[in-house]
Amino acid sequence: MSLWQASLIGIFAYLGRNQVPWFFGTTGGWYGIGRPLVAGGICGFILGDIYLGIFCGILIQALYIGQITPGSAMHSDVNLASFVGISIAISSHTHPEVAVMLAIPLGLLGVYLNQLTMSAQVCFSKKAMTYAETGDARKIRWINICGTSISFLERFSVVLLLCYFGSPVITKVLEIVPEVVVYFLVISGRVIPLIGFSMLLNQIINEGWMMVLFLFGWLMCFIFKLSMLHLILVAFFISIIYLLAYTKGCSETILVQQDTLQRNNIEEEGDYEE
Repeated sequence: MSLWQASLIGIFAYLGRNQVPWFFGTTGGWYGIGRPLVAGGICGFILGDIYLGIFCGILIQALYIGQITPGSAMHSDVNLASFVGISIAISSHTHPEVAVMLAIPLGLLGVYLNQLTMSAQVCFSKKAMTYAETGDARKIRWINICGTSISFLERFSVVLLLCYFGSPVITKVLEIVPEVVVYFLVISGRVIPLIGFSMLLNQIINEGWMMVLFLFGWLMCFIFKLSMLHLILVAFFISIIYLLAYTKGCSETILVQQDTLQRNNIEEEGDYEE
């Protein structure tokens, strides 16, 4: 990997970082180019292997598909894990699953760096409050730019160093490591994304019987070799049937409750007349 490629990846990693306003705010940055699938396409385009980049992005996206980041509470920094892990995997010409194995420690490193950066930005927030009390809009604007520059130095420099110096190291390590160990890493990289799907299922499955629908869809894919589009159509019709039955059941429950309430009111009026 050349220096300009590592620098360009570092710039995109900064634009996709959390709390960076330049690329349409958090929506276009953190939830846009900061996602593993998009980051994989960007890294693949820069390094000349878009297919491998997107494939690595899919694996990392599956790992973090169930992760929610409310505010700045991150369990793992998906941005750093994606841009660095995918870039090293592409430049090292190794298995895509290696990107998943690298993503886990890189994600934890990103969390610690993010906390350190926010701690350093506190002094700029206090300065901005002081300038706001005096009504100095020009200094408020510049103090916000200075605060954001810390995020740039942190993300750009870390990604640049890890991509530029990390790729040769990983390549040499993979050449020294026995094939059995590499095979174990590949198998582990294929299993680890199941954690992301488990987190997602834990969020969307509220009742035990919903797991039956998931197993039913899995069996249809495995036995009948259905594509994802066919499975989506089947799930759509099942959801329509469930929605109609649920709506009808709620309507009947409301009618029964109204009828019971009317009867109770009539009985109470009769008691008052007596």
